This record gives sequence, structure tokens and C-alpha cells, in this order.
Amino acid sequence: MKDVNSLAGALMELDDKLIACMKCGLCQAVCPVFGATMMEADVTRGKIALLENLARKMIADPEAVNDKLGRCLLCGSCQANCPSGVSIMDIFMKARHIVATYLGLSPAKKLIFRSLLANPGLFNALTRLGLPFQGLVMRRQNNTQGTACAPLLAKLIGERHIPALPAKPLHADVGALDTPAGTSGVKVAFFPGCMGDKLYTGMAKACLKVLAHHGVGVYMPSGLACCGMPALASGDQEGAVKQLIANVDVLKKGRFDHLVTPCGSCTAAIKEWWPELAPKMPMEYRTPARELAAKALDINAFLIDVLKAQGQAHTEGARKVTYHDPCHLKKSLGISSQPRSVVKLNPAYELVEMAEADRCCGCGGSFNLFHYDLSKEIGRRKRGNVVNSGARVVASGCPACMMQLTDMLAQHNDAVIVKHPVELYAESLP
Repeated sequence: MKDVNSLAGALMELDDKLIACMKCGLCQAVCPVFGATMMEADVTRGKIALLENLARKMIADPEAVNDKLGRCLLCGSCQANCPSGVSIMDIFMKARHIVATYLGLSPAKKLIFRSLLANPGLFNALTRLGLPFQGLVMRRQNNTQGTACAPLLAKLIGERHIPALPAKPLHADVGALDTPAGTSGVKVAFFPGCMGDKLYTGMAKACLKVLAHHGVGVYMPSGLACCGMPALASGDQEGAVKQLIANVDVLKKGRFDHLVTPCGSCTAAIKEWWPELAPKMPMEYRTPARELAAKALDINAFLIDVLKAQGQAHTEGARKVTYHDPCHLKKSLGISSQPRSVVKLNPAYELVEMAEADRCCGCGGSFNLFHYDLSKEIGRRKRGNVVNSGARVVASGCPACMMQLTDMLAQHNDAVIVKHPVELYAESLP
């Protein structure tokens, strides 16, 4: 009965949020999914029409409802351009939670969100076990991106081009850190995120190098878990709460001024969703979760807004680089100029703008897993804009976007390298 009452309460709360939508349809022009399919059910207005009768439609065909809600990148383009100021991301997140609660989470998702991603020790152990075997299934591609394909796993991952796992994850290579503040007088907790720890370790190390250069103390404890965004996007608040508890347990032991991440999605999850989840946590975790959320800051914003890092004009013959705005970073957090300023800190690069720099790349986390053909179609548009800019490097402040850009460019054999803005800055430092 408790679950039924909770579900009824959630549906009533959702109804209260839906009435603000005027059905004006302006979301059509900015929705990347609608831009690819031209189907009304794929645009925000169509999904809100679905949600207005959610209870009845869940009973009639819950799987169809779940599928339609899943055809959304959660990029926030509709919310950023909504003239009525409808909190669309909040609506969609809550709707996914309602449907996931009604249907029940699949055993695979329960295992991933509530056991694997909430248990850093287990996640790290499985990563170590898998490293020696990647050469058996991954086939290295001779391209600029240095990606690999997995023909033996084609039925699972398709034709994706993905970066190979590094020899050591960040936590094994660097270890736990707790260094004092230096000349800056500032100390940060560094939250590399799952991809910064397991895949883009070079990017994470570049961040640590830049922080050290500026005399910033770093607290990076062992035992950091996922930020919770993948679980939230799948409607699994229980899994997200478990991950949050694991993170609070290790982060609350440190003393620092800011909680810095190199991932727009991680920053958005910590800053916006940890306070939302706090009431669902045991009492002793609620205040620390809110305090950590208040300290969360993207590393580009930290370098420019807090440290006031300044560069110089690019040199003659500088290499052209363009920048892709991650959706969570720009549309949720309003961070757009700072990553560009970080790119400009290295005079060896000249920033050139691509068309539609803030249009979604098509990754969307799990969207890429379950709707890869659609994700790829959206990604090809982004790839075209990158190539047409004439740049030989494309930077982005989100590892998930970096992975999508790499896949799209590699599949077309484009001679464009994908980097994080901080990586470019780190190249200029001794």
C-alpha cells in the first residue's frame, strides 16, 4: 500500500508541473530527436501530452510509455528555450521514476546501479579483471582518434569506435590524494567521475597537473562512486541514493573549498540532483549531501571564475580548435564562456566556432546504448559541423560527449582529435 500511495502522490506532483506547458511547440526547433525523426511523439510537447494521462496509459501499455519516455536525450534544450519556464527536466526525470517504479527495474539495471556503480571496490575489481582481455575482443583502428572496434561483440555494441581502456585506471595510477593548499590558498576535492577514472585518465591527469600548477591543494579519496546521473536517467532513485551515500561517506572526511569535476554531467548531478535526493537519504547524510552540492563546480569555471587564470593571444600559425558545448554544462549550469577561455590559455591554439556549437551531440548516456541508430544520426550532424569548422581539434567539457565525438569522427576517418579544454591548457605547462 505504501508503494501505491507513493506512486499516487508522485503522479499528483507531476500533474501540478504539467499545467504550465502551453503546447506552443517552440521545443520542436531545438529538439535533436525531433530534428532527426520529425515525429510529434519525440518532441517535448508530445511527451507532455503523454504524461497528462500517465496513470491510464501506464495501465494500458506501460512498456510503450517507457519506450516513448526513453526516446529523449535529457539534453535540456527544450527547457532552456521554453518561454513559459517549464521545468521540463524535472518533469521527465520524475516521470521516468514513476514508470520505473510501476514496471520494476530490470535485473541488469538493478545489478549495475545498485551493486556495481554504488560499490567502487567491486567496480574497480571488475575493471582490473577485464583489462587483460580487451586485446582479445578489441581491434585497434588505424585512425587519428586511436579507437578500437569489437567485431566479436558487434551484436552488443554495433559498429561503435571506442577508446581503449588505459593500462591503469586513475585510482590505481595516482592513488588517493590529500595535498595542502599552495600559493592559491585554495583546496578542492577532485571528482574525476567514472569515465575520468576508468577511460579518460589522461584528461583527469591533465586536470591534476593544472591544479598543481596553480598551487591548489587536492583531496581525491579512494572509494569514489558514480555521481548517480545514469541511475537517475533510468528512473532508479534507489540506486542513485546508494551511490550518493557511498560518495558522501568518503567526501565528508575531507576539508576543502570546492568540489571540482571535469564532467558537465557529474557537476549537474551533484549540484542539482544531490539536494533533490537528500530527503530520501538517512538523516545523517542529508546535510552533508546539500553542503557538497553547494560546493560543486565545473573545473573550467573554477579555473576562470575562481583562480582568474589568464592567457595571451594565440601565436602565428596556431592550431585551430573548435568547441562543443555539453548540454548539461551549458543548458543546466550556464557554463559556456569559461571552457572557451580555458582553450585560449594555450597560445598554440586558435579557437574557431562551429555552427550549432550548443546542439546536442546525440550521446545522452544510456540513450546511446538503447537508441544507437538515432544517436548516430544526431551525432553525424555534429560531426559535420566539427569538420566544416576547419579545426583539427575539437574540445568538449564532458567525457560522454568526447566519446560520442570520437565515435562519429572515427567512423568517417576524419583527422580531428578530441580533447578536453583542460588537456589543451595542460599542454602549455611545464
